[in-house]
Amino acid sequence: TELETQQQLYATAAVLKGEEQERTRLAKDLHDGLGGMLSGIKYSFNNMKGNMVMTEENKQAFDRSMDMLDSSINEMRRVAHNMMPEVLLKFGLDTALRDFCNDINKMSLLKITYQSIGLKEAVIPQTTAIIIYRIVQELINNTLKHSGAANAIVQVSFQDPHLSLTVEDDGKGFDKTHLAKSTGMGWSNIENRVEFLKGKMDILSERDKGTSVHIEMEII
Repeated sequence: TELETQQQLYATAAVLKGEEQERTRLAKDLHDGLGGMLSGIKYSFNNMKGNMVMTEENKQAFDRSMDMLDSSINEMRRVAHNMMPEVLLKFGLDTALRDFCNDINKMSLLKITYQSIGLKEAVIPQTTAIIIYRIVQELINNTLKHSGAANAIVQVSFQDPHLSLTVEDDGKGFDKTHLAKSTGMGWSNIENRVEFLKGKMDILSERDKGTSVHIEMEII
């Protein structure tokens, strides 16, 4: 019934809101707490280095440790950024998605081509923009974890009020009949978010022929 559908939407909205609040809290804890501690350790080490006489071997070991510390700080910032991307809140969905794809490219695990039409100028409610960002995150995470793909394409087009999102990869694909039985949280999260935005999702996939996910929705 319509009442049951409305109640289900309210329940989904509450879950999604709770998820975002928890992500925001964890991102802040990571950035301000752990990030501050690691930066403090780096500062202390730099001061120590200036007051120590070290052999060449010890100096190399020290420099390697500093490099590892820098890598840890950068990885922590990346995780915090993905949990609650400030760039999305400050500069909008198009810039946030482009940055996300660039970050994946820098990891050299997957080559993503990002294309957008009409999105830069689009006025999209913040809650909706965050959900769309999460959908792309989940789709790319699925690609990284399961597809074995070398390349992917993320395409977003917006012609008010219609938004179209396509994510394709050249991976090993899968049998769609297994999707309904999948216990993985990834697809469930994607479906819940698309349903909450009253969108439609089509999945095309065949063994050894890659996967294409196409989502259509109206932005209201």
